Amino acid sequence: MTDPIRAAELERIREQARACRACDLWARATQTVFGEGAVEARIMLVGEQPGDQEDLAGEPFVGPAGAILARALADAGIERSRVYVTNAVKHFKWRPAGKRRLHERPNATEIRACLPWLQSELALVRPRVLVLLGATAAQAATGRSVRVGETPGNVVASPLAPHVLVTLHPSAVLRSDSPESREARYQRLVTDLRFAAEHAGA
Repeated sequence: MTDPIRAAELERIREQARACRACDLWARATQTVFGEGAVEARIMLVGEQPGDQEDLAGEPFVGPAGAILARALADAGIERSRVYVTNAVKHFKWRPAGKRRLHERPNATEIRACLPWLQSELALVRPRVLVLLGATAAQAATGRSVRVGETPGNVVASPLAPHVLVTLHPSAVLRSDSPESREARYQRLVTDLRFAAEHAGA
């Protein structure tokens, strides 16, 4: 059952984030891309930053990496509508390459500037399982360098949630250099999401 007070507060913070000027990324981004999902979600997924399509749509994980994530969630038995998805950084950082906008990794200053938004989301959603997608998201959320590792089940101790899991970002699946590597990375992601489902009690 949705908590109307928490839902209203989350919406208020989302509106505040639209006008964020805490770092310079807003100047070249189309818009702020805030998190989406149920405020009472037991599983919260945190990525690095919105990509080109997310920047244009104003929604997280709707591009190619989002398609991988959606398929992995389904294969893990998780309804996307029952999770909360967001990014550590809320504006798209990019460099031009002809007519294309290529992703650039946010730096420490940009990550710190966005941290209050992520902390607010965590405080309101209160997930049982926090899934950190990639090293940048892990460092942003935990405040320390965390290796993603090559094997599933990279659980880290953190006060952020009862269970905190670091796994691959879906874009790592897309960047695989062979079909075998792509499948192995995809199965790693699915395995970790199954862990999340089991420990969320969903």
